[in-house]
Amino acid sequence: MEKRERLERYLEVSDLESVWFARPNAFAWLTGGSNVVDRETDAGVAAVGYDGTGICVLANTIEAERIVEEELPDLESESITLEQFSWYDASLEEAIADRAGDGRAAADIDVTGLERVDLANLRQPLTRRDRERYRELARETTVAVEAVCRELRPDDTEHEVASALRVALSGREIEAPVVLVGGSERAQRYRHYTPTDAQLDAYALISVTAERGGLHASCTRTVAFDPPTWLEKRHEAATRVETTALAATQEAAARSDDADTGTAGDVFAAIQGAYEAVGYPGEWERHHQGGAAGFAGREWIATPEHDAPVERPMAYAWNPTVQGAKSEGTVLVTENGLEPLTTTGDWPTTTASAVDRELELERPGVLVLDAE
Repeated sequence: MEKRERLERYLEVSDLESVWFARPNAFAWLTGGSNVVDRETDAGVAAVGYDGTGICVLANTIEAERIVEEELPDLESESITLEQFSWYDASLEEAIADRAGDGRAAADIDVTGLERVDLANLRQPLTRRDRERYRELARETTVAVEAVCRELRPDDTEHEVASALRVALSGREIEAPVVLVGGSERAQRYRHYTPTDAQLDAYALISVTAERGGLHASCTRTVAFDPPTWLEKRHEAATRVETTALAATQEAAARSDDADTGTAGDVFAAIQGAYEAVGYPGEWERHHQGGAAGFAGREWIATPEHDAPVERPMAYAWNPTVQGAKSEGTVLVTENGLEPLTTTGDWPTTTASAVDRELELERPGVLVLDAE
């Protein structure tokens, strides 16, 4: 198991005897399941630990049976142990401290006597199993989003569309931590068009980050009823910047393979150059451009001089915007090339050419619907 091997190396390098994960994305990374009951807390209701020999799931007596039976899909064939504690005797943090004992240990939440661990580096690159699950999540997310988009009408409110998206995704057992719906007025004013009771009117931007099993897939779709004259030009510019970012990601990842580490900052420099080349030099300052995706909506967000290594196989979700237009999708970058994940083949596309790089990609275009 690839993840076990990474954990073994982490314990050895960090001189630890055990490591514990209670945050939902970390729990999902190791187990494939969820430990979430209350979404307002940083930690879930169970923890999973590794001590160099085996995996231990630690849960209180309320949750233990359900967690084991329903939330451990990736651990079915693993040697795991379940340890329970009475919900009225101890908190999860106290149970972790008790289980870790006197040995050197770390956790991803605050536990007395334990060091803190940041799992982000362990989650990259994606394992084979994670890539398989990613493909399924991205496909089902896109099917749901596009189905809702095809039914839109100009007098729909942003709230109504957001509700429809959440229902469509929930029906596929997909959570939606981010649902943005911007009608023609607000999509031009704001880069994060959180839904309101405003009507869509002439056109709309629909942006979603969806999650299942800890993995996150992001995509944006543009739907128009009476397209503004500038929309096509700005949308094309955004797709070219996104394609440039993907080409630069591929280049940076290849350099990392050769020990000449390509970084997020390298990709960001290409993005800045692309904005200038397509005629919108200042737009990159008005919104973040995205970055690596996986067990977080963005494992990291690229900035100038950002030194995070660009790895493969890994998912990337770049999301350039040009006032009122946006291009965003989740793409798997491997040694074999680029694999767009958030596509169905049933949406209009536009051929986008990277700036100063020999790459052309089909990116989602603008779906024009009859306003009647």
